[in-house]
Order: sequence, then structure tokens, then C-alpha cells
Amino acid sequence: MGNWLVGESSAGPSGGSFGEPSAGPSWRSSDGLSGGWPDLHAVPAYRLKDFIHAKLKPSEECLKRIDQDVDAISDFLWSSELPVRGVAKGGSYGRETVLRGYSDGTLVLFMGGFRSFRDQKENQRGLLSVIEQRLKHHKKYSMSVSLGHTLEVLLSVHGQKILLQILPAFDPLCFGEDSSSRIYRDLKSTMDKVRAAPGEFAACFTTLQQRFFQRYPRRVKELVLLVKHWYQECQEKRMTSPSRRFSYALELLTVYAWEQGCQNEDFDMAEGVRTVLGLIKQSSELCVYWIVNYGFDDVTVRNTLLCQLRSQRPIILDPTDPTNNVGKDGSWELLTEAAQAWLDSPSLNDMSPAQCWNVLPTSLFITPSHLLDTFIKDFLQPNEKFLKQIRKAVNIICEFLKNNCFKDSSTKVLKAVKGGSTAKGTALKNGSDADIVVFLSPLKSYDSQNKERAMFVQEIQRQLEVFRKTQELEVKFEISEWTAPRVLSFTLKSRSLNESVDFDVLPAYDALGQLHPGFTSRPKAYKDLIALCKSSGIKGGEFSTCFTELQCKFIILRPTKLKNLIRLVKHWYKQCERKMKPKASLPPKYALELLTVYAWEQGSGMEKFDTAEGFRTVLDLVIKYQQLCIFWTVNYNFEDEPIRTFLLTQIQKKRPVILDPADPTGDVGGGDRWCWHLLAKEANEWLSSLCFELQSGDSWQRVQPWKVPVVQTPGSCGAHIYPTVGI
Repeated sequence: MGNWLVGESSAGPSGGSFGEPSAGPSWRSSDGLSGGWPDLHAVPAYRLKDFIHAKLKPSEECLKRIDQDVDAISDFLWSSELPVRGVAKGGSYGRETVLRGYSDGTLVLFMGGFRSFRDQKENQRGLLSVIEQRLKHHKKYSMSVSLGHTLEVLLSVHGQKILLQILPAFDPLCFGEDSSSRIYRDLKSTMDKVRAAPGEFAACFTTLQQRFFQRYPRRVKELVLLVKHWYQECQEKRMTSPSRRFSYALELLTVYAWEQGCQNEDFDMAEGVRTVLGLIKQSSELCVYWIVNYGFDDVTVRNTLLCQLRSQRPIILDPTDPTNNVGKDGSWELLTEAAQAWLDSPSLNDMSPAQCWNVLPTSLFITPSHLLDTFIKDFLQPNEKFLKQIRKAVNIICEFLKNNCFKDSSTKVLKAVKGGSTAKGTALKNGSDADIVVFLSPLKSYDSQNKERAMFVQEIQRQLEVFRKTQELEVKFEISEWTAPRVLSFTLKSRSLNESVDFDVLPAYDALGQLHPGFTSRPKAYKDLIALCKSSGIKGGEFSTCFTELQCKFIILRPTKLKNLIRLVKHWYKQCERKMKPKASLPPKYALELLTVYAWEQGSGMEKFDTAEGFRTVLDLVIKYQQLCIFWTVNYNFEDEPIRTFLLTQIQKKRPVILDPADPTGDVGGGDRWCWHLLAKEANEWLSSLCFELQSGDSWQRVQPWKVPVVQTPGSCGAHIYPTVGI
């Protein structure tokens, strides 16, 4: 058994409101950073994992002894004729984020005499006095100290110290039942009546807090230890004791960073650190919350949550208590300076570019409608420097493909066309990628492209391997799983570039020839494609790369604000994808891009429009996916056979139907090929988002979608054809 000693007094609200551990002593474990380890700022990025295991994690034996001693206190109180109905372990100890040397813990006693939050408020002090007297009659625990609403004892086991708070509390979970809206309604009602401080009843939800942290992998908790240790070092340099409440805020911020940006159990520790430090630098914009225990469905809980989310930032809500913003208190400005210093340190900045996860400091879901344009500008729209870097990287590869790749062979590069979101002007700030379609002279038909492109992919890779040895380039190839690869995927790095760029190079047949100004239709190219698809059973859209120029032109000429709306929809799509992956196969992003263009064309058509209305309309179309039949006649139409017959067949297919405006065989709606129903479910849940709330005086109204038809017909596109039944 360990020794129980007197703990220091609580630091008051700044050190943690009721239910939060006191600040505790500022001393550290006796071994400190000895044993050959440098100061944290000097630890190389690749050694961070070793540092955690060597210096930050308590030994398994220590943790086992601590468990035994905490259980001993719990057993003693259970046997002291007290109305204890259950216990829960909280603080760093309960969350399994104990730092070696000194840490905090909580032992919550759920009392049978507390039938409500109000009971706890009115009777807690008296019951605490009884518990204190019980402890003082036991020689081992006689040094416990009463601190108003808590008792504190300091547990010491082989150099590991835990300041344990003992908290009598009401159990709103009915001894194991899940949380519900009723519980949080009661919480809000009681807090209003007794004028309780935010988070005053946080201890009541210790069981939920424990469950919340149990969901996360061991490596995430190791990252938490690293961030907490860094915070303690920062406080020590300022001769200030760490706030346990703020330490908890940093734990949640670390979990948020991993959840939003990684979700892999095996990740690079340095990337995680850089991500958390980057979020700390954006503290004035931080709005972090979870809806795993409470949400927006119940009116009272929704209003409580919205009140918090609309308050001044930084906001980091306790995932078990919507009244408890643990990010409100803390020296964020001073910590921001320290975060920048560590980010700039040679040890953490040991590679170029220094990788981190793509995590925004706030959620789109709680961004008010009038701030959507600002959200796009601040978080989604690439800056000019970024775009110049992309263009430079694309030009390097294009020049190589045109002038070097096939210079010693009879193969000629007819043209290299830039495609994808970068070329269309709809790229997101993070996750840069670029498509380059290279049209080769030996590929003289769709059939030859289908049979020979794998050979050219392999040749381009071989030539790139030679090319990179003569240039200041770092190229990392992604090996294709296909025996006959259709695309060469690789990452390009350059000493002159601050970021890496992911490329897809796709060999293709030049079906359209050299496009001339004024040409908007190529009937022969489409007739040949339709004939091949009918005769060979090749999937529709297989040769969409041949029409890359038309795909880009379809978007490039659109207003800038529409391209920004596309960025917003793509960001929303990525949030849905992260949430579901790898559970479902979602529709391609290109389908959402086309749906956005269609919503704007049919609903607004103006260069200036309300972004919230446009976003709301796109989600409305997603929800109505089972009715969608959308196509354009800008590059093909109903005038020529067999295109007319083929199009009529296409638009009678199972909905949703969304035809690629550059390729009539490409139905990116796909019928039941993709899980539209899951995307529609997400879209329906997003209708309660703040994105679609509009303030009108003292009240709030819901943003309404534009009136957009869900079905296109030949007649609506100006074709003089009687629609077939079912169209």
C-alpha cells in the first residue's frame, strides 16, 4: 500500500470548478528529464514515441499499485455504513492519461440519498463532513483534507503521486443507463434555479467521461501525454502551476485533432503534435464539441448547446456536460507563443514540408449562415502562394511529359491537359492534388487506350525514375494494385516547394482532336464511344479522361462564388466520408460538383447569391436523390442518331441519374451503385445546422432552398421529343 499525505488546496474556479482537480504542486517526478534525454523542444521528431515511453508513461507496476490503493479507499467507504450506490473514477487517472511523476485523479461516490442535482447541491457539504469523519477514524486515511465540496488525499507509490479528490455526487445515469435528453433538461433546469456555475455538476457525468476516453486507441492517449507534458513545461517556465481544468481542455483538443484529421491507430507522433500546436495557434477561432451524449434533437438541450456555441471563443465543450466550456479559462495567448516556438524548433521541423493533419479549428455544422463566405475564405479557399506552387509543380511534370518522357521513341505527346479540381478552380486549401491527362499518338482509338494504356503507365513511371535523379525532385510512387494500371499516382516534392503535390497521370486517346474555339459538340467522338460501349459491355464513363478539356471548361467559366460553393459542398462531403469510411461506398465527389452547378443554374443563375441558400438547395437535392434525373446538352444533344436513342435510354435508368456533361456514357448518379441513402441521411441531419439559421430581429428563421426541379426532360432542354413513359 502507498502512503496517504495531505494535498494542497484547490485553486478555485481558475484551477477548476467543482468536480475539477485542484492545481496541485508544480514539482515533477524525481527523475525529471535525466537519463540522457534532452529538453522536449530538442527531442527529434522521430524519437517522440521513445520519449513518451521512456519518460512520460508510468510503469504498469505503478499503475497496478495505484489501482489497488484507490480500490482500497473505495472499499473502505463502501463498508462505512454510507449510502454509496456506486463509484466512478475520473480525472487523468480515470481517463488513463496519467503522467509519470505527478498526476490527478477523482473518486466519485454516487450517493443513494441524492435523488436529483438539487439534492447534491443542498446536501453535499453535510455528507462530505460525514465522509471526512469516517476517513479520520482510519489511521491510514486520517490525513485527508476537506476543501469545501471535496476531500483530497495524495497517493504515493514508488515515486508516482496521484492527488485524489473524493466527490460525493448524484448519479443521473441511474447506475449504468445511457444519457438522455431528460437528464440534460433536468441539469439545465436545476442550474437555472440554484444559479450553479457552469460545469458545477460535471462530476455526475464521470462515468460517461470514462466511456468517452475508452473509445480511443492507446497511441492517442500517448499523444495526450506528450501535449500535457509540454503544457506542464510551459507552466514551469512561468513559475505557475498547471490548471487541471485547462489540462483537460488540451486532452480534448488532442482527441479532436486525431478524430478529425487522422483516425488511424498507427500514426506519426510528430504529425499529431504539429496538428495540436497548430490548433492552439488558432485558439481565437476554436470551437470544439461532440454530440455523442447530447445533441440538437431536444429543444432545451439544443438551446443550451447553441448558447454555448455562439459564445466567445475559444470553446471546448466537455463531451459529457454541455454547460461546461473547459476551454474558457487559460493563458491561450502565452501558450500560442510557446506553440509557435516548438513548431519552429529544428527538432520538430526536421522535414520539408513538415506534415500535419488537415483539421479546422471550427466545424462547418455550427457556422452561422452569414459567416459561410468567411468560412470558405479562411479555411477552404487556397491562397495565391499555394496556387503558384501547384502550378509550378504541374508545369514541371507537363514539361517532362512533353519533352523528355518519350524523346527516344516514336511515341509523340500530342498534348498534356491539366484536369481535376486544380484546373477547374475548385481545389481545397489542404490536400493538394492535380490530374494530368497525356494524349499519346499510338492511342488511336478507345479500344487501343483500353488495351495499351497500362504499358504507357509503366513507361512513364520508368522515365520519371530516371528524370528525378537529374533534378532536385523527390518522387514517391504509389504502386497500383491492378495488373493493368490505368493511372500513375505519385507524390512530387521539390526543394523549392513548401508542400508536396499528389499527381495522377492518365494516358488517353485524343478523341476530340485539337479543340478549336467555338466547338461545343463532337458527334463522331460520341457515336464511336457509344458504339464501343454497346458492343463490348465496357462500363459507362470508362473513357471520361478523353473529355477532360470539356469537363474543365464546364466549370472554369462559372462565377467565382459558384466555385466557392462547390468547395463548401466538397468539404461537407469529406466530413461525411470521414464519418462513414470504410463502412460505405459514397457517390463520387464529381456527382456533388455537378449537383451544385445544377442547383445554381436552376435556382439562381446570378453571380451574387446567398451561399446558405445554395448549400441548402444542394442538400435538398441529395435528400431527393431517388427522383434525380439531371443532364446537360452543352456538348452532346438529341439531334443526331444514335446519340438521341442512347440518351433516352440513359435518362430512363434507375435514379439517381446525373450524366457527365462531357461524356454521355458517364452516369455519376449511378442508380443504386453507390450508397446515396447514407449521404441523404447525413444531409437530412445537417438541415438542423446553424448554417441554415437566419437571424431576423430577436428570432431565428430557417434558410429555405431555391425552387429547383429534380427531373430534367428533353423538352425542358429544348429538344422537340415526346418523352418516353418513365422519363
